[in-house]
Amino acid sequence: MITESGTNSSQHIAGKAFRGVIWNFLAYGLGKGIVLITTSILARLLSKGDFGLVAIAVVAINYLAVVKDLGLGVALIQRREDVNDAANTVFTMNLILGLSLSAIIVPLAPVLAVYFKDPLVTPVLRWLGLSFAINALGAVHVVWLMRELDYKRKLIPDMGNAIMKGVVSIGMAYAGFGVWSLVAGQLLGALVSVVLVWIILPWRPQLALHRNLIGELMKFGASITGIDIITVITDNLDYVIVGRVFGLAQLSVYTLAYRLPEMLLIGNLWVMGGVIFPTFSSIQDKPDEMRRGFLASVRIIELLAVPVCLGLLIAADPIVRVLFGEQWLEAIPVLMVLAVYAWVYSIGYHIGSVYKAIGRPDILFKLSIITLLVIVPSLLIGSRFGLIGIAYGLLFAIIIRRIISLFMATQFIRVSLWDIFSELRPALRGALVMTPVTLAVLYLTVNVNPFLRLALIVLTGAVSYLGILWWFEKDNLLRLARLAGDQEKVL
Repeated sequence: MITESGTNSSQHIAGKAFRGVIWNFLAYGLGKGIVLITTSILARLLSKGDFGLVAIAVVAINYLAVVKDLGLGVALIQRREDVNDAANTVFTMNLILGLSLSAIIVPLAPVLAVYFKDPLVTPVLRWLGLSFAINALGAVHVVWLMRELDYKRKLIPDMGNAIMKGVVSIGMAYAGFGVWSLVAGQLLGALVSVVLVWIILPWRPQLALHRNLIGELMKFGASITGIDIITVITDNLDYVIVGRVFGLAQLSVYTLAYRLPEMLLIGNLWVMGGVIFPTFSSIQDKPDEMRRGFLASVRIIELLAVPVCLGLLIAADPIVRVLFGEQWLEAIPVLMVLAVYAWVYSIGYHIGSVYKAIGRPDILFKLSIITLLVIVPSLLIGSRFGLIGIAYGLLFAIIIRRIISLFMATQFIRVSLWDIFSELRPALRGALVMTPVTLAVLYLTVNVNPFLRLALIVLTGAVSYLGILWWFEKDNLLRLARLAGDQEKVL
């Protein structure tokens, strides 16, 4: 039986989570909007080789970044005792790791340059390696904001990063600096983000290593790090194979095709994860609330994922022409497959936040191992058929992952597959109406200007999807609007 105080506590947590989601989405949406505009401009200013070089460097950075905090940031979010001492310990260890990784990249860069058959990889990677040391200075500040679900203030450094990166990259590209415009944008964006997060958060770290806390934090973080290592390998393996087998120009095509599903959906899942994990951690001893929270996350995510992925699939041609230009038409079929991949990826995505919140990250580690065992042969076989084969290999691997992960969810949080499917129905109902409408517009506007064609598809798709959603989900949408209004009063 839930007491009145228990109810009020749950409502308070739900309110903070809701505000966190709103502000996090605002930050992500504005930031990615800037990134999309920046990418659209740079796609017309820079060569495919420039994009490919930075893509390779970013992959290498991602692989090393998996150990940048040894999972201690997640452990700090989950921790409920000695938080300030733990934060100082994590800050000190982050700084040591950041400086070490920036140093390690210097001798490692030439090795990767040989692997990818391009000597320019060496200087690009060495300069981008400085981001480890820069980001380490602000990592715990960001964790503090995430722990408190204070995404309103987190918006400031996020936007500062995106704006600085865009201004510097575009300005230097116009000036003819080529690939170095992307490198400078990355570094200065990270630096601005660190400065801003120190300004908005009054907490000042101390260089300290509390030995009694290191073991506890690393014990929790070890499983997270293991998961992160496998995840980074699987998430970037397609880039590694494409860069090695097909070259940097084709890697840039694949990267651009992947960027849209990533910005519009996959990144949103990461954003929600930043809110959902701390929220689930705060109710880790309330399984019924955890169950309801997971199912609610499935419904909300799919209401977003279905129209986004369907839109990318149907309108891939005008999207690429409008955003990136005629020189990137090779990305169209790859984008279509990756749109389906992104949708499958989204289903039940946040079950991982539940496992971490209840102190069972080992479950995620096992799932990650299974994914790795599936994705390696899938991508290697797919590589025989070009970029489109890589995309299909990725899709096959995520289908297997989702089947297994959803089955395991039924064992650990007392939900059935029917419960999960029930949360998908509103979005799928909207898709049944949206699909024929947008396809009709697509084929009736074949000879129309690509910009106008895309605008018509987006408009008719949005109206048809939101219209059917309003018809069947009016009460839920009104309830969500009222909750938003109540939280706005709190703000």
